[in-house]
Amino acid sequence: MSERQLSQEQQEFREFCQRWIEENKPDPHPIPLPQAAYEVTDPSHLTYLQEWQAKCYEAGLIASDLPKIYGGHEMTECQAIASAEVRKADVPYFINWIGLGMAVPTLLECGSEEQKARFLPPIFSGEEIWCQGFSEPGAGSDLASLQTSAVKEGDQWVINGSKVWTSLGHFAQFMLLLARHDKSDKYGGITYFLADMNQPGVTVKPIHKMTGESGFNEVFLDNATVPDAWRVGNVGDGWKVAMATLTSERGAGVGVGAVATESPTITMAQVIELAKTTRRNGRAVWDDPVWRDRLVKLYERIEAAVQNSRRAKLKHLNGGAMRIPLQGKLVGSEVGQELHHTALGILGLKSALYVRDPNAADDGKWPLGYMNTYTGTISGGSSEIQRNILGERVLGLPKTK
Repeated sequence: MSERQLSQEQQEFREFCQRWIEENKPDPHPIPLPQAAYEVTDPSHLTYLQEWQAKCYEAGLIASDLPKIYGGHEMTECQAIASAEVRKADVPYFINWIGLGMAVPTLLECGSEEQKARFLPPIFSGEEIWCQGFSEPGAGSDLASLQTSAVKEGDQWVINGSKVWTSLGHFAQFMLLLARHDKSDKYGGITYFLADMNQPGVTVKPIHKMTGESGFNEVFLDNATVPDAWRVGNVGDGWKVAMATLTSERGAGVGVGAVATESPTITMAQVIELAKTTRRNGRAVWDDPVWRDRLVKLYERIEAAVQNSRRAKLKHLNGGAMRIPLQGKLVGSEVGQELHHTALGILGLKSALYVRDPNAADDGKWPLGYMNTYTGTISGGSSEIQRNILGERVLGLPKTK
């Protein structure tokens, strides 16, 4: 949205956001933050990031457009402006990214009024952290095969089973939970719940990745309980509600605050600078025409993604059937991976130097970042799954046999 298209209120809000962010940018934490919010494990990082998110919420940069009855600020088409200013500023990410990016859109679309009033404000402020309980050891890409059970007992449900790859599960107060109430119906036998993580019967164990980080977790549910009032949608509507959550996770939902990703344009600028400062065979990599051609093509791809994102905000330019928004997760995750892969190529043998090696370029951020990009191309539905969705549901192509 260009300045010419902004209303006076929106232009004033943009100027306010720019000024407020500059004046309130927090000092760096004494211990450097992980590259992404899903890798935060240090309690002091959690407190630091919660305080930052709460300040942004109070200033109106989160839940800008939502009604005040839900804890919003009731502005008009200002959230996209706030999110854009946050993303391009050199500020910490929002820690409650699952709450903002998945729980809020799901509750707005499918939740009861009581659920919205209870859960939305503490999500905006970062007071209550959320995690996502979808994938299981035997149900990843084929999510509908999940086996975690939900049995109704009076006015509550008893949950037994396990979940895996649960980002922020070690800090979360609540979980978006899919469980099976009927084993005879693959899709219609699933119900969607909001589960309390701080109760007997919930055990969280970290998963240590090849990076050495452990932001992912396994969650074991042993006779955990959920009140029926915290069921989202009707019994058996879990798959439909889950699709609303996944639509938001894949970039096509209603945003209420910038999520935990670095702008690809910023990363692209860093890769170009790396090419200019890395020397090989007596000259900068940037001066090699082959490498420069590769970088320019990558730059063009990123610019196309940025312009597609702008088009997605206008219904008549969207291509119908959410075609452009549903590309967001696929394109964004793969561009991020290619950026880091390109950086490793620029570094050559130096790319083997890892975090905390005094000789590593940028403190080893490029090999660490490259390994972490596989989180994006796998989580929320792998790139292969995303292509199937685009082909079958958007383009109308036949399903493969």
